[in-house]
Amino acid sequence: MTHIFPRHTAMRPPRAVAGDGCYIIDSTGKRYLDASGGAAVSCLGHSDRTVTEAVKRQLDTLAFAHTGFFTTDIAEDLADLLIENAPEGLDRVYLVSGGSEATEAAIKLARQYHLERGDASRARIIARRQSYHGNTLGALSAGGNMWRREPFKPLLVDMSHIAPCYAYRGQADGESEADYGRRVADELEAEILRLGPETVAAFIAEPVVGATLGAVPAVEGYFKRIREICDRHGVLLILDEVMCGMGRTGHLFACEADGVSPDILCIAKGLGAGYQPIGAMLCSGEIYRAIEEGSGFFQHGHTYIGHPAAAAAGHAVVSSLLERDLVTRARTMGETVKSALVERFGQHPHVGDIRGRGMFLGLELVEDRETKAPFDPARKLHAAIKKAAFARGLVCYPMGGTLDGRSGDHVLLAPPFILEDAQVEELVDKLSGAISDALAH
Repeated sequence: MTHIFPRHTAMRPPRAVAGDGCYIIDSTGKRYLDASGGAAVSCLGHSDRTVTEAVKRQLDTLAFAHTGFFTTDIAEDLADLLIENAPEGLDRVYLVSGGSEATEAAIKLARQYHLERGDASRARIIARRQSYHGNTLGALSAGGNMWRREPFKPLLVDMSHIAPCYAYRGQADGESEADYGRRVADELEAEILRLGPETVAAFIAEPVVGATLGAVPAVEGYFKRIREICDRHGVLLILDEVMCGMGRTGHLFACEADGVSPDILCIAKGLGAGYQPIGAMLCSGEIYRAIEEGSGFFQHGHTYIGHPAAAAAGHAVVSSLLERDLVTRARTMGETVKSALVERFGQHPHVGDIRGRGMFLGLELVEDRETKAPFDPARKLHAAIKKAAFARGLVCYPMGGTLDGRSGDHVLLAPPFILEDAQVEELVDKLSGAISDALAH
């Protein structure tokens, strides 16, 4: 008997009782290799003493102080550390409790920025199809995944969605990557002009698309073109690095690989590495000054923003990533994992694409490699792979609806950065077995 409301009422999940490096251990003693970091969260694994001790020290000093009345040393220290290493132009940090909160704060700040400057008509947000920005209603409105949106459509804010930069599916025969990137980026300008530039507040995108597409990076030059278009029309660029940020792609901030700086940036997941629920919205000095010189009040807030224990975890995690050179390790170990995946699945008749950056990797499953035809959605291949992998002691992140929210299957991998060579072999072996098991039924 349980009173927990599970994610699915048919779920009877095992009870996790301990963590050991890259493994989670259940109540029977079974060990599960966490090859997805939960949902790209556990970048340091499940037993990092540096982080847990930092949280304990903070709790012994001060557990909570509401940001309506106080700031704290640890929140200030975390903000300083983030800005010291952030993309050029970012200057302020708004701490929250997770990714959806970070997205909500970003969208509301974008709107308020334009209000403070007298551009009251700028209220439209443009995003991309097959994106994911969170599950609260504002974040879900920005997200472009049909399956997640459909039940709540009457409640969602009207936002525009353009094509993702998804070369495996979108690049035409004979089209160069540069031409493809420019073509899909130019959809943003077309949509801004259709809506009227004076009505558009911001464009939001993931530098590397996570849950809904399976670790899809943009082609080179795409985001530079996006940045140019935003600047031309006075539109803010919001980059959602909730899943792909904090070292996951081999850069502390994922957009470093694309050579762009956003106006607003969202992080979470790896920021707390699972040790505390924390996220953050970073914004430019220009945006902050518009608030400061205007109303002086960001009309937003949650009870637990800037929580000292969460900030202590975030500071310890970011410090560990930098001081232990784990961002570089994510890049080099990511290459090792990707090479192992290519060796095992590169000629697999039902693996159409192997992609990603750093320790953020994806495999797309297809019924036919030549035509890239997906499996029948009714087969729910992704669910079968997840179940088979779990039975073998592997946690991975398969999802369906890769193409359009309904068709297509992929597996997302986001292991802890501390993964060892022997565990790479274990990961690939167990995933290979799981895919074989799922395809056999």
